[in-house]
Amino acid sequence: MRNLLVELCYDGSAYHGWQIQKNALTIQEVFQNAAERIFCTRPDIKGCSRTDSGVHANSYFVSFKTDKNIPEDKVVTALNTYLPKDIAVLSCKEVSEDFHARYSVKSKEYVYKLYNGKIRNPFYNHYAFHYRYPVNAEYLNAQAKAFIGTYDFSGFCSSNSAVEDTVRTVKNFEVSRDGDMVYFTVEADGFLYNMVRIMVGTLIFINEGKIKADELKDIIESKNRKKAGKTAPPQGLYLNRVNY
Repeated sequence: MRNLLVELCYDGSAYHGWQIQKNALTIQEVFQNAAERIFCTRPDIKGCSRTDSGVHANSYFVSFKTDKNIPEDKVVTALNTYLPKDIAVLSCKEVSEDFHARYSVKSKEYVYKLYNGKIRNPFYNHYAFHYRYPVNAEYLNAQAKAFIGTYDFSGFCSSNSAVEDTVRTVKNFEVSRDGDMVYFTVEADGFLYNMVRIMVGTLIFINEGKIKADELKDIIESKNRKKAGKTAPPQGLYLNRVNY
């Protein structure tokens, strides 16, 4: 039995996230449909993360086992033949039998894109959050450093989450600007439900003066969702890198 690790990227605009749902189209369902046509059975897919509705991925990994002896490059070609144009397979390789796309992850990096032009750009409608008020990226970059470290991030998690362990280690957080695009890049050993979007929304509140400078550390320690900022819209969020 072979254990395959497949890297893909996708535009999440038309999907209700990664994980299969009963009454909504998801990336996992579409991927499994394509894989079933190639491997003649519906593989048990292990995804590296649970992305939400409208969220994108520059790099996403799945692992699954098969007894079919199809060469890795042929797997890539075949999957891309049956997948829609908003999902693409980038690579495939055989890994050890105990490798798991989710549980073998050491860290993940997300990027949130905020379009800071005064006039909305229709080409970014599904791919960045349009925010027309001035953004001081250097100031927010300095403030975002308060997220770095190991903390209980329950104040930066959706109330719909049932996760009991809310401690995560944020390894890095950078806010940068390139023209009218502002990038929020964060790496951690794992993320809670809506964690990155709440982090970004909190930094936006700091930018607006709704949260005072240097108050972020106290908000984290409070573990109170009501003290953090809003949840930023999903279309600006990208799973950017997965480290094994």
